[in-house]
Amino acid sequence: MQLPDEVVDDVRKRLHRVAGQVQGVERMLDEGRECRDVVTQLSAASKALEQAGFRLVAAGLTYCVEHPEQAEADGYPLDAVQRMFMKLA
Repeated sequence: MQLPDEVVDDVRKRLHRVAGQVQGVERMLDEGRECRDVVTQLSAASKALEQAGFRLVAAGLTYCVEHPEQAEADGYPLDAVQRMFMKLA
């Protein structure tokens, strides 16, 4: 399945933000920051990573609904994309 360019761009932006958040967590650890602050930042990074995954799956679901025969031929029947969604849920 070919993902639309705007989806790929959005996911890349999200991943860059996650990378920055993870680097921030490493700095916080180096600085001896409070546990609650580190956990809060880790939680934000985790949530942002989940959102990137959901963006991909949402694009896949849209594709499957709009082009069911082609999606099936590409190896992405609707039930397979639904399973990917459940992995993130």
